[in-house]
Amino acid sequence: MLVLTTYDDEWLIEAVRAGANSYLLKDAPRSDLVQSVRGTMYGKSHVDPAVAGKLLQQLTTGQRYPSTDLTRKMAEQEVDVLGLIAIGFTNSSIATRLQLSEGTVRNHVSPILAKLEVTNRTQAVVLAMRHGVIADTAS
Repeated sequence: MLVLTTYDDEWLIEAVRAGANSYLLKDAPRSDLVQSVRGTMYGKSHVDPAVAGKLLQQLTTGQRYPSTDLTRKMAEQEVDVLGLIAIGFTNSSIATRLQLSEGTVRNHVSPILAKLEVTNRTQAVVLAMRHGVIADTAS
């Protein structure tokens, strides 16, 4: 899978964990895009040089999300669940992705809402985006 995005932030590691073997920024030269698409088709990986350093830093430090007042309130798995909610995953899909039971995912959602002091999933996602915990998923 090739990820083509404007984001060079913390979602890089999440994209790799989700199965991306190539990660390219939208402003990359056309030749890089063509090379990445062709390489990805043949199982090769390509990481945009502009984000390669960040990927290495995230892998070596283990940091997956920025440290903010919001992330300090939540367990790492809760932040994982919130990130997948932001992408539009259902509880069932989140469970599959994180190798959890659907009940465990449901048990994470309520504390997430409580810790963020919101009443629904949409408000949680908006708050997390405003604080830079998760990337705006519109692009």
